[in-house]
Amino acid sequence: MSKPVKEMILAEYHRRFQDVADALLIDVRGIDANDNNTLRMDLGKHDIRITVVKNTLARKAFVGTGLEPLTVALQGPSAVVWGAESVVDVARQLVEWARKVEHLELKAAVLDGQIFEGAEGVKRLSAFPTRLEAQAKVVQLALSPAAAVMGAALAPGAGILGIVKEIQTRLERGDTINPNP
Repeated sequence: MSKPVKEMILAEYHRRFQDVADALLIDVRGIDANDNNTLRMDLGKHDIRITVVKNTLARKAFVGTGLEPLTVALQGPSAVVWGAESVVDVARQLVEWARKVEHLELKAAVLDGQIFEGAEGVKRLSAFPTRLEAQAKVVQLALSPAAAVMGAALAPGAGILGIVKEIQTRLERGDTINPNP
């Protein structure tokens, strides 16, 4: 490959991955064309993109970016997968597809600069909560002490209300109320 062609590809990698900080690396070698097309179309529905990369050029393009940790896994045919709401969503989709497609190899993933190597690392990442799930847990944790305080504050009032209701019920039945039983 000539130097100008390599420079064009490298420039394209810089452009394509400039805002990508979290991604996965897979090997799609051995997947038949129909499965490959179905995989790409399904991932596209979830706003997930795949780009097959040339390893030597990808290593150069990833230097100084969030994808740099993936360079250790750039061995053999590689494709970078990114998109969706978070890399956790991408990992979940690919783990599901790895069960369906025999030759789909999960090579690595990077999340906030942390590398998850091999299929086990990607599966571990897929078990993480997504950004929305994590935010919901934080809100729930933040609100639960307030709910406990409110419950404690309202409990005495609820007890008094119960007593008043019992007195009302007895008076409506015509029972006498003895303050000293």
